[in-house]
Amino acid sequence: MTNFKGFQHAELPLGPLTLLTGLNSSGKSSVLQGLALLHQSYASGDLAQLVRDEHGFLLNGELVRLGTGRDVLNEDFLGDEPRITLAVTEDAYHYEWTVGYEAEQNLLPLVSTRSPATEDLGPERPEGDATVNPAYFTAGFQYLHADRITPAERYPRDHQVAISRGFLGVRGEHTVNYLRHHAGDEVPEGPLRHPKAAEPGRLGDQVVAWLGELCPGVNVQTAVIEGTDTVRLSYGFGSTGTRRRPTNVGFGLTYALPIVVACLTARAGGLVLLENPEAHLHPRGQTAMAELAAASAAQGAQLIIETHSDHVLNGARLAVKRSVLAPDQAVVHYFRGNGAGSEVSTPKIDENGLLDQWPHGFFDEIENTLDQLLD
Repeated sequence: MTNFKGFQHAELPLGPLTLLTGLNSSGKSSVLQGLALLHQSYASGDLAQLVRDEHGFLLNGELVRLGTGRDVLNEDFLGDEPRITLAVTEDAYHYEWTVGYEAEQNLLPLVSTRSPATEDLGPERPEGDATVNPAYFTAGFQYLHADRITPAERYPRDHQVAISRGFLGVRGEHTVNYLRHHAGDEVPEGPLRHPKAAEPGRLGDQVVAWLGELCPGVNVQTAVIEGTDTVRLSYGFGSTGTRRRPTNVGFGLTYALPIVVACLTARAGGLVLLENPEAHLHPRGQTAMAELAAASAAQGAQLIIETHSDHVLNGARLAVKRSVLAPDQAVVHYFRGNGAGSEVSTPKIDENGLLDQWPHGFFDEIENTLDQLLD
C-alpha cells in the first residue's frame, strides 16, 4: 500500500495465518481495512474493468466506513500528486489499483489498474478488456470487527445475507441465522474437526465442541421466532436440559461465536479477517481461538488476525510446534509507531515454536512488570 492512512509505503508478506500485533494506533487495522476496502469496492462494482471517474475505492459501505479522501490519504504522501495505491500479490500474480484524491468525496476515482492480464493501464484501457481479480474477491470472505454481537434476546433473520451470500456480518450479527440454516453442513476431515464433537462432520456439533474449549459442557440451539424476521439463540449446560438466554450467560460465548463459525466455514482460497478474537475470553479460550484459526489455515483458508494477546500468539506458536502449520505458514508482524508512521518488525517462528527475535515492546509487559515487582 502507498499513501494509505498511516503508511507512506508498506509491503507486508502474509501467510495462511498472519498475526498483526503492536501498540494501539500503529497501523494494524489499516492493513485489514485496505483488504476490506478492495473487496467492498469490487462487490459494489466500483473496481470495474474500465477506468472511469465513477469507479474507484468506495470508502463507505458494508465492510468499512472510512470517511472521505482526507481521512485516508497519508499526510506526507509520496509522489508529486496525492494518489493512493493498494496492491495484492497472490503467488506469481500481482494486482494493483491507484486512485486519485478528492478531499470531500467517498468514492475516489480510479487512475490506473494492473492485473496479470492487463499490465499497467490507465484511462486508455480498451472497452471490453477482460479483468482478472484476486481469488479472495470470489472464494469466500469474512470480516469480523472488534465490535461484535453481544448477548441479546433476538438476532436478524436475513436470508439474502446469511443464506444466499453466506456472510456473517461485520459484527457477526447474521451468525445465529447462518448457523440455524447450516448446522447440518459438513466440516471437512482434517485439523478443523474437534475430536470431542458428537458428530465429527456436522457444523453444529463442531461449533459446540470448539465452544466447549471456552466453557466445558456448553451446547447451542438456534430457532426461528415465529411471526418475526428474527431468530433466537440459547445455551444449555451439562445434561439438565435447561436452556438459558444469552443475556443470562455473559459476553464471552456470544462474542466468540462468530469467530468459531467463521473459522469452521472458511474454505480453500477464502480470506477471513479477524479483529481481537481474544475479547472477553479467559486466557485458555484465547489460546483455543488461535488453535482453531491455525486449523482453518491448515485446511486451505487464509486468516489475518489483529490481536493484542500473547495467548493468541502462543496458540499460533503451539500450532507450529505441533505441525498443524509449517513455520513459514505462520507470519507475525509487530507494528510500532514512530511519530511519523509505522515501523514493522517480523519475528520468525521456528519448528519448535520459538521466535528468532523479541523486539522492544513485543509482548514483554509481563516481564517488565515482574521486574518492577521484584525490584
